[in-house]
Amino acid sequence: MSPPRGLFVTGTDTGVGKTLVACALVRGLRARGLDAGAMKPVETGVGDAGPLDALALRRAAGDSDPLEDICPLRYALPAAPTVAASADGRDVELWAIRRAYERVIARHDCVIVEGAGGLLVPVDERYCMADLAREFDLPLLVVARASLGTINHTLLTLEVAVARGLSVAGVVISHGQGLLSGADAANLQALRDALGPALVGEIPLLAPGGEPDPGAIDLDALLARS
Repeated sequence: MSPPRGLFVTGTDTGVGKTLVACALVRGLRARGLDAGAMKPVETGVGDAGPLDALALRRAAGDSDPLEDICPLRYALPAAPTVAASADGRDVELWAIRRAYERVIARHDCVIVEGAGGLLVPVDERYCMADLAREFDLPLLVVARASLGTINHTLLTLEVAVARGLSVAGVVISHGQGLLSGADAANLQALRDALGPALVGEIPLLAPGGEPDPGAIDLDALLARS
């Protein structure tokens, strides 16, 4: 099977575990002998320690790419990129994202790109994360939260993907919010049933700093759909 061009990792919400899943994908692909790179085109909420999501992705990809290529746009305010850029008195430079992506994809067999928030998060006034995924021509991996509301959030995300002409390689459920109540567990099972073969992985609740088991995500299914 020829190497996939890559995947665009999006979420049903912010803080759902996109970085955890994206890093696991990069490590899994590299363990299979593919030269997988990573990008976080824009990161907000960046403090003195730097863009933490992008730094995690850089480590997963072997620390081979300049951080400026992995994360060309960084803003301090933990908000949507267009809001964070405005708070910094700066413009969102889409050209910087495009040029960085060209450099990263030229170096690697494939690239895992982690978006900010969900598909309709605005990058600038007329351009959202779904537009970026379409411009990069990458199939989506949707990360869904294992908590109340996940059925609606996940199915809405999948509908937006279809409406925007985006292909979905799969959905991964991430348990990042602690133990589930009986009602939440039943709700989550209903989502699993609704997704069927589109569900390609589930990340259990991990200890701080823990990494998912290599088999938590079905890479064979993703590679076949990418």
